Amino acid sequence: MSLTGSLYSGISGLQAHSSKMSVIGNNLANTSTIGFKSSTMQFQDLFYQSKNTGAGIGQVGVGVGISSIYSNFAQGPYESSSEATDIAIGGTGFFIVRNSDSQEVYYTRAGNFRFDSNGFLVDPNGYRVQGWQVQQGSSSGGVRTMGVSGDIRIENFQSPPQATSSVSMILNLDSGSDDEANDPANPFFSMLGFWNGTADEPLSDTRYAYQNTIRVYDENGTAHNVTVYFDPVKDPAVASSAGGNQVWEFIVCCNPSVDGRTIGGQSVGSTSAAGLLMTGTLIFNAAGQITGMSAYTLKSTASGDLKDLENWTLADVNDAGLPTFTANFSRENNASATDQDGASTVAMNFGLSNNAAGAAWQGAASNASLVGNSVANLANFTSPKIAALSTTSYDSGSTTISHSQNGYGAGFLQGISVNRDGVVTGQYSNGQILDLYALTLADFNNPYGLRREGNNLFSETRQSGVPITGLANTANLGTISSNTLEQSNVDTATEMVNLITTQRGFQANSKVITTADTMLSELIQLKR
Repeated sequence: MSLTGSLYSGISGLQAHSSKMSVIGNNLANTSTIGFKSSTMQFQDLFYQSKNTGAGIGQVGVGVGISSIYSNFAQGPYESSSEATDIAIGGTGFFIVRNSDSQEVYYTRAGNFRFDSNGFLVDPNGYRVQGWQVQQGSSSGGVRTMGVSGDIRIENFQSPPQATSSVSMILNLDSGSDDEANDPANPFFSMLGFWNGTADEPLSDTRYAYQNTIRVYDENGTAHNVTVYFDPVKDPAVASSAGGNQVWEFIVCCNPSVDGRTIGGQSVGSTSAAGLLMTGTLIFNAAGQITGMSAYTLKSTASGDLKDLENWTLADVNDAGLPTFTANFSRENNASATDQDGASTVAMNFGLSNNAAGAAWQGAASNASLVGNSVANLANFTSPKIAALSTTSYDSGSTTISHSQNGYGAGFLQGISVNRDGVVTGQYSNGQILDLYALTLADFNNPYGLRREGNNLFSETRQSGVPITGLANTANLGTISSNTLEQSNVDTATEMVNLITTQRGFQANSKVITTADTMLSELIQLKR
């Protein structure tokens, strides 16, 4: 190999180390870039020229070249953020974004996203983040996605209302309370007899021992009050047949002015039965524990005086073993007493339910008029099941332990959050939390084959292979951290060391060139 060859070897060294300096400089320049992945350059020797030597064949190298420039996809440190849409991937995977103009798809680790004026979740370039819509009510069985992955967009900022379908009241009814409403002929339905839905005060406060009111919602999201009145049955004739048990009667009522039920063409709201939704009894043993109940509602074929006990038949029981009543809180809807358009079926839960399939009630009294004053005539569940928390009758003052219902009015979006599974959740003013989208993450068989596109973006190539998409926290994909950004994974200390070694390598190769030049000068001077 000639001296000229050594010059070219030195030049290749200068070029290689210059390129490495560019890589190092780019790494250091992006020390604070969100989601940036550093690069590492590796060298390789070039081809060799063979020389005959006494020991055999010898080889002389002709310089150095670039072997590879790899992206370092190691996890970067986390940085806290006050924005819920600042999200980071912990582990493997990339966010997917789409250029809505060119339809090009890119991949990124930078999760500094925001919602634009059209409701799209976008990156700083305006590219739309991809995700699946989530089926509501699927949280118990994991995230259930719908359709194909597409642009994440919040279009409806309102949560629709839900009519109340279940009311739960757990109370203690003071066993020492006086019997305020007593009809000797029908002692179990005395309050129903005293109720007058056409009066300004439908039930005098001297006609019950305790009451509890809960707010429920109709299908339009309008709130209404439902009140349950309680009174102990202490008629002497009842006591003789109670066998030491305590009996309380109850009525479930709404404001008569909003009772929109009709029966046989007759408006319930214009009668004395207006507002009466259910009547029944609760039975407690001597220890104050609930052991039985009965419940009656207006039958759909009722006629005449709607408060006539013959018009009150055993209530329907739902699949959960709870008695139900039908309410319609708008007279304009003209719903019937059965569950038709405009009416809501509501289950009443005092902590006792029926735990058997088939017939829910046992006892001969199919309507309230057949009960009389004997406890034995009261209907009861065929297989009563007492809940862990149930209504009691202890001698300790009447009180409401808890009450709840499952309806709500319309709500407006107040905030967004993203959980570790990448599910984008909306918090609404009505207290509802709805799963809206699930982020789509992508992984590659060879992520080192991805092409850098600038702006924190990568694109797939033949070397990377096609993306493998899925939900966060599934398969090999990482988890999501909200209010968090992944910082650059550039190791400044390592890069400073690389600066020194690269500089020395450049200096050494420049010395090769100057030395070869000196030797050539000496050779030229031989001609003199």
